[in-house]
Amino acid sequence: MSATVWPPISHDDLIKEEEASLAAELEWLLEALQETLGSLKSGLEECVALLAPQEPGTTLALSSSRSETVKGFVTRIGTRIVKGDISLRLPTLPPPRPLSAYPLHISSPLVLPQLSSLLTLLNQSLDIIDISAWTGDPHNASFISGQLRLLADAIDEAKLVLKGGDEIVGGRWWKDDGAGDETIYDPTLPPTLSPHLSIASTSLLLTVRTLQPFRQPSPSASLTGLSLRQRLGLAGAGPAPHDETDQVFLYRGQEVRVVEKVRIESQDPSLMAVMAKLSALGHAVAEWRGNLATVMGVEEEE
Repeated sequence: MSATVWPPISHDDLIKEEEASLAAELEWLLEALQETLGSLKSGLEECVALLAPQEPGTTLALSSSRSETVKGFVTRIGTRIVKGDISLRLPTLPPPRPLSAYPLHISSPLVLPQLSSLLTLLNQSLDIIDISAWTGDPHNASFISGQLRLLADAIDEAKLVLKGGDEIVGGRWWKDDGAGDETIYDPTLPPTLSPHLSIASTSLLLTVRTLQPFRQPSPSASLTGLSLRQRLGLAGAGPAPHDETDQVFLYRGQEVRVVEKVRIESQDPSLMAVMAKLSALGHAVAEWRGNLATVMGVEEEE
């Protein structure tokens, strides 16, 4: 089935009518988009509110599920951990006498760089929307298309921050380690202990590492690599294998190896809500970018 125009018009007039129709559709789309920008702004403001420093904050349990290796809690207010009490029972971390576990008390606020970065990205996204609606020309399709691309990039980056990883700010414990500040923990951390708090998959992640200085193996070292006590079976249970055993890190000016590593995650309801909202906002922006690109007759940029 084909569509024809009656009465027939010339080819040039048909082109003009098509262009006028597309222009009217584009104008309508840009007008409708202004209302959508208001909804997007409201969604982003809800995300910012979930990260606001409001009392009493969010208290999260940080305890190992099948043992008493790690047991405790921390309280997050906004982008900071404001207090926490954790006890550690690690084979490679002898507790001070007469205690049965090593105490880890957060006595000063500890800023989580990932959440600070997330808040910055959310505020940048709000600025992009304000510029699109008020500062720039809301009827300029090319301008609005560019703003939507910037908004999509900012939302995608915010989602990556919440997922975490070594490449995200605050993810490299040996470089971004706030635990290096002696005023945060009480008692003061020994050089052989590195607790690191970060965000991973919208959860608060505590990674505890015990360290030892790295030394090149001696040519005369035992081929077995075991001490006399270990070869005689008198050493008892050692630390569990982990993924950083063979790596050397430059930590606080010294090359170190990770002897023992323990990871504990605690789901943060507020961060889960932020991720859900960002996913929905990102989907909405992607739809509008696709619609606008179609009417403009251009390919959507990745």
